[in-house]
Amino acid sequence: MRDGGAAIAARDDQEELAARIRALDPWFHNMELDGIWTAPDHFLGNYPEDKFRALGQALPSDLTGQTVLDIGCNAGFHAIEMKRRGAARVVAIDEDDRYLAQAALACEVTGCEVELRQLSVYDVATLNERFDVVLFMGVLYHLRHPLLALDLIHEHVTRDLLVFQSLQRGSNEIAAPHEDYEFEQEDQFHHPGWPKLHFVEHEYAHDWTNWWIPNRACSEAMLRAAGYEVEERVPDDIYLCRHRQAPYAHWEKGAVYPARGSAGEAA
Repeated sequence: MRDGGAAIAARDDQEELAARIRALDPWFHNMELDGIWTAPDHFLGNYPEDKFRALGQALPSDLTGQTVLDIGCNAGFHAIEMKRRGAARVVAIDEDDRYLAQAALACEVTGCEVELRQLSVYDVATLNERFDVVLFMGVLYHLRHPLLALDLIHEHVTRDLLVFQSLQRGSNEIAAPHEDYEFEQEDQFHHPGWPKLHFVEHEYAHDWTNWWIPNRACSEAMLRAAGYEVEERVPDDIYLCRHRQAPYAHWEKGAVYPARGSAGEAA
């Protein structure tokens, strides 16, 4: 009888959890929460776990003592993985209420302690803190001001490692850039390896937030321009980068959001 009662209670708990998960549909992160998949029919398959598999091998398996910032955390898959690797502290930010609610539920079910905050990438300076590992994955192409975002991340929150991922389209070729070009030179713009940031005026993949989609050369050029050294590329569109001095550090002012004024120096 007791066993039967326990089984009924467990079933009721599962049904309650399933209802809480479904109340937050749709999920972009397919995650297994106590035996229930959040997005079992995801058009990308088992996303992002399948994509994370290669990245997981490139990242340190032990993050003990490290601090992590996950920018655009969505339902929290990557933040939870960082916590499972022993990170001392994980902060995850997103602007979307539903994504943060999904992440809160995922953290509750998995027992992973993650600090969730509703914050725009353009406001990362307000964190007033630098992190050992910064995740900036699947966000760039949703931004109207992508290079500004990279500048702000570099200037205010990255201490060492940036993990960057972006949807990429166009050529995978890389053309070695010259230091300068004469005004009359135009051939380089037609080279398939020239950095190109494709602008989406209306929608891409039925998503109006897909604004800019770089080719491979553009992703790498933007990272360098923001002050990152690409250390490793995890096929095909994930980059592990190290924080370096920005190549345009001679600017009198660093990266600040237009009309918001200069944010204070990060620790």
